[in-house]
Amino acid sequence: MAGNQCNAGFFFAAWQNDEQAEVMGQFATDQKYKNVYMITPNYQSGRDQVKGFTRFYKGRISGEVYTQLGQQDYSAELLALSAAKPEAVWVFLPGGMGVNFVKQYKQFGLMGKIPLLTVSTVDGSTLPALGDAALGAYAGTFWGPDFKNATSEAFVAAFEKKYKRIPSQYAAQAYDSALLIDSAIQKVDGKVDDKQAFRDALRAADYASLRGAYKFNVNGFPIEDFYAFQVAKDAQGKVSLKTIAKPLPDHADAYFEECKL
Repeated sequence: MAGNQCNAGFFFAAWQNDEQAEVMGQFATDQKYKNVYMITPNYQSGRDQVKGFTRFYKGRISGEVYTQLGQQDYSAELLALSAAKPEAVWVFLPGGMGVNFVKQYKQFGLMGKIPLLTVSTVDGSTLPALGDAALGAYAGTFWGPDFKNATSEAFVAAFEKKYKRIPSQYAAQAYDSALLIDSAIQKVDGKVDDKQAFRDALRAADYASLRGAYKFNVNGFPIEDFYAFQVAKDAQGKVSLKTIAKPLPDHADAYFEECKL
């Protein structure tokens, strides 16, 4: 969909699958880590994430480990990782896999000793279960709960009031998608049967996004900033994500040039 199967009616207000890993690859390069050890589940998204990270990481990969999807015990992988003594570790372990891995990483005494760079592993969906165990870990995505704009602050406040936890980037992208659609419907005065006008209104992305201003590429994916975050406690003492860098400003996905629209 991002490349040669792009479509003029397709708009995606989040990111192409590789991009969260790409920003962590650039972050690792910026931090001058000479070698990184990689762990990801052995399925398509895991392999996509590896491609994204290595596309921007300029150092050496000291280990590339593919685990079982849904794996819960990482003791063997952590022993091998410890023996390899990398300068940093990168993982893509979403959901319960990430909760178990990060807790075990800390139990092995590695948190704070070897920097842990993550994708979809420490975020609003897992931090409630991880708590202090995740403090110090790094993550990369397009938005964070500490963003200082009116849309984002209102969204975070409403989400925390209802759910008693910080929102994840998944909640943020869903909320922003609704704002995008609403802005386009207003722009065409509700006349969505005029498909070209409605597509033009969506493409304009003329609304107050919680990520800040962005624009759509030819393939309907955003050209947007990507950030690095560190797990830290916020002003209320809750475990959250703190913005620490913007490694990839105005970033386009890797496949748009294959789109011939």
